[in-house]
Amino acid sequence: MEKEQGGEDMERRERVDPLSETERGVILNTWARVYENSEDVGVSVLIRFFVNFPSAKQYFSQFRDMDDPEEMERSTQLRKHASRVMNAINTVLENLHDPDKVSSVLGLVGKAHALKHKVEPMYFKILSGVILEVLTEDYPNLFTAEAQRAWTKLMGLIYWHVTGAYAEVGWVQLSSSAV
Repeated sequence: MEKEQGGEDMERRERVDPLSETERGVILNTWARVYENSEDVGVSVLIRFFVNFPSAKQYFSQFRDMDDPEEMERSTQLRKHASRVMNAINTVLENLHDPDKVSSVLGLVGKAHALKHKVEPMYFKILSGVILEVLTEDYPNLFTAEAQRAWTKLMGLIYWHVTGAYAEVGWVQLSSSAV
């Protein structure tokens, strides 16, 4: 694999620690409440992501030119993508007990975003931070310090698996104008 510009994260592939039983329990308990409102939460996450990181919209022809958060909120395409994101997270969480299934699901996500959509992998790290931010703000009673630590670890695991799929397909950064 060619070394990509600014690809330090892709070069470091140390194994991340698996979630403990306690961490899995905390994540699943908090997710049960979040998933009740998954569409709204997903839309909030994507709107914040696109407002704070407008360069991410370049990958979405359907809402690339939307700047108004209210217009984004009404977008059927944005809502559909938000639903796909939340359902992918749900699939990962439903299979936390099965590391091979988690790896398989996230490998498919990573490969699709690398090969088909050509999304810079750093956007997964950015999106992870936005997800944690929105969940912590929208569910302050659920997202205690312990829950935030567990979720941060989960997002690290997700990012590790997704970027592993990028590395597996020989990802080379397409441009340096991503951020």
